[in-house]
Amino acid sequence: METPKSNRTLREALHDILFSTTSKRGHRFDMFITWMIVFSVGVVVMDTVSLDANYKKWLHIAEWFFTILFSFEYLLRVYASPDRKKYIFSFFGMVDLISFLPTYLNVFFHGKQSLLIIRVLRLFRLFRIFKLGHFVSEGAIVANALKASKEKIIVFLSFICIASVFMGSLMFFVEHQINPNMNTIPDGIYWAIVTITTVGYGDAIPITHLGKTLASIVMIMGYAVIAVPTGIITAEITNRVLAPRGKDTIVCIHCGNMDHLRHARYCHHCGESLQE
Repeated sequence: METPKSNRTLREALHDILFSTTSKRGHRFDMFITWMIVFSVGVVVMDTVSLDANYKKWLHIAEWFFTILFSFEYLLRVYASPDRKKYIFSFFGMVDLISFLPTYLNVFFHGKQSLLIIRVLRLFRLFRIFKLGHFVSEGAIVANALKASKEKIIVFLSFICIASVFMGSLMFFVEHQINPNMNTIPDGIYWAIVTITTVGYGDAIPITHLGKTLASIVMIMGYAVIAVPTGIITAEITNRVLAPRGKDTIVCIHCGNMDHLRHARYCHHCGESLQE
């Protein structure tokens, strides 16, 4: 059945407000919803704090206000969407639904209201509101760099896992007889992971001189944990950023270095002319 003209006009107007960022009405609505999301997240956060009963009452009222508001907005988005199924099962559609659903679930299943903090994901709409799409492309560079470096990272993480198991087991055999914090090999592995990653909780420390010597070695290894993956990813990002900006394989006939920009006149490695 064909949609009546009045309904079609209403849907178009709602679509312009709810989904468009180019119109004034759409931009104002997006800004309004954004502030409502910010305030509602603040309510969820404050609800976990021990407050006076009167404040708790107002927080409860505010939460239901935001829940009804977001529910109504969601229904309008479903109604105004050109492809309702696509919107409902899209990322933002699912986030919009989950942003108010826990409040209703909390009526029947107590404790589900804390899931409302997921509505902070709705702030991703700011990328669309403020035309921040170029940040997405910049983020893609990092994501692609991580993907391209995954083999090196996997090898590195495998080495760290093996080192953690080995050093943790060794610490257990050195300390377990006199150290109450090293009762099992998993305790030693936990200590090794905390130490290698330079977190250093301090809840498990070696007591013997041999254990302290072993701990010193593991601490020094911890610096490599920070330096190695950072270097791998940084090198890959550098290659991906420089490549689109005119990087060419100009070969220096004197030293054989090929890492030169397209308009380079001299080799950055040996200083000889590239024009020969």
